Amino acid sequence: MIDRVRWQQHARRNFWHSALLLSGMAGFLALLGWLFAGSSGLLLLLMAGVMLWLFRSSVSPWMVMRLYNARPLSPQQFPALWQLVQQLAQTAGLPVMPQLFLLPNPLINAFAVGSQQRPLIAITDAALRQLQWRELAGVLAHELSHVRSNDLQVMSLADMFSRGTSLLSMMGQLLLLLNLPLIMFGWATINWWAILLLLAAPTISTLAQLALSRTREYDADLNAVRMTSDPQGLASALSKIERQQQGWLRRMIMPGATLPVPSLLRTHPETKERVERLLALQQRWPYQTGTDNVDNPFHH
Repeated sequence: MIDRVRWQQHARRNFWHSALLLSGMAGFLALLGWLFAGSSGLLLLLMAGVMLWLFRSSVSPWMVMRLYNARPLSPQQFPALWQLVQQLAQTAGLPVMPQLFLLPNPLINAFAVGSQQRPLIAITDAALRQLQWRELAGVLAHELSHVRSNDLQVMSLADMFSRGTSLLSMMGQLLLLLNLPLIMFGWATINWWAILLLLAAPTISTLAQLALSRTREYDADLNAVRMTSDPQGLASALSKIERQQQGWLRRMIMPGATLPVPSLLRTHPETKERVERLLALQQRWPYQTGTDNVDNPFHH
């Protein structure tokens, strides 16, 4: 049986971590706006944020797929894949069946765009050919989890906060340069603590955004396991994706070299840590699903 207590502990921790990071980014941006123009600055930030959010909401997910050169997949073309996605979507409780797209790419990958009302999922042809069926189910469940949890909207909001922070920081540095002669001759005073805050603001906001992205990835892994009841399938897929991407980067950029990336600068958690968390769930999640012994019909 599912260890619901352990699952709820992970979910609760991820929720509060995400809420604190997003609230911190919003509060930091509001602080910068207040330093610039007091309450008027806060009002202008609010108005600009609403307009930008409405503009983002008007961008069609289909346009994103066209930019990636992804083509839609009909149920007649890949009935087994559609049946799998339909089963996962029903388990996730999505109100709308996601539209599937095929992305021509030699790397194993998948991503989701849109919302719960307009969910679109793209998967590369390499993923269809190289992943086992249980691995494919784990990857698709992970993307459906992002849709179910509205992670796309959450990360769009975080990106808006981060861009606003960078803009205010750039404006502050420009004003500092313009007033530098007055400061040097002692005709104007300046709050150096505020200047230091403006200089550090983009870095702080970016690090918070990256931390939020990693938290949402952990949460998507957790919800994917709940949907498939197969932690090992997703863990195996993540390991395979990591090996392929690292091999490709070494061949293209630094042949023969390792490519360590600090954890603070990652959009995704380290694969090793994600796999360890998933396999830890396997110990308390002993039963398997019907996808475990199903052959992938897309293997050549």
